[in-house]
Amino acid sequence: MPHVRSDAVVASALAASDRGLADAENARIHGVAIKTIRRWRRLYQRRGLPRGQAHSHVPCPRCEEADLDQRAYAELLGWYLGDGHISLAPRGVYGLHIVNDQKYVELNRHIIELMKLVKPGGQPHTRLRPGAVITTVSWKHWPCLFPQHGPGRKHDRLIELDQWQKDIVSAHPADFVRGLFHSDGARSANWTRKLVAGEMKRYDYPRWQFSNNSDDIRALCCWALDLLDIPWKQSSWKTISVSRRPAVARLDRLIGLKA
Repeated sequence: MPHVRSDAVVASALAASDRGLADAENARIHGVAIKTIRRWRRLYQRRGLPRGQAHSHVPCPRCEEADLDQRAYAELLGWYLGDGHISLAPRGVYGLHIVNDQKYVELNRHIIELMKLVKPGGQPHTRLRPGAVITTVSWKHWPCLFPQHGPGRKHDRLIELDQWQKDIVSAHPADFVRGLFHSDGARSANWTRKLVAGEMKRYDYPRWQFSNNSDDIRALCCWALDLLDIPWKQSSWKTISVSRRPAVARLDRLIGLKA
């Protein structure tokens, strides 16, 4: 059965809701009932269900041997391990959600493109939370592609890559590292003082840092940096730092700055 309201009307109403417009005013502007606005928010925002895709089928790279864009997947895997999660909606559909700072406009657009590459024909959508953008796309096969999904927080359970995932990351370590550092990392200015010829001098230098509460995820980050021959050190119990100037410059070239 075709939808009564166009996708454009639904998208406009959901965007207005994200901006904080009250349901009653939103309903009046878009010419629908208040309960319709609430239903749209419940289905398409909170549950992340796709609109108008009930009969579409996107084959799974794992259980149906469909093609997989491995570079896009390697980066999306990094995003998922850094700041992503998967939720189960009704009818066995899963939502992959990536949370990112609202100020990184280009990165949030990039996340949408990554999702479309990994799930061809997918229709990712975004919703706003204070200071953050949550990008979501639905698929029954997300647990096939992210077997690390499970109950509870990632740092409270074992996180290991399957061999096929290791093979992909080994082939595309820079993309994986990009996902990790752009999700749970930052490039910042640091400084130190050194005694030179009896005089204390200040040295300023840039560094990349990746912070995550999971020992397993930090270990995966270090493994990928080793694949790229980029020296690192653990600067705190949850932080991996890349601080040597040549290493920072190489990481800049490989993953780009956050924007």
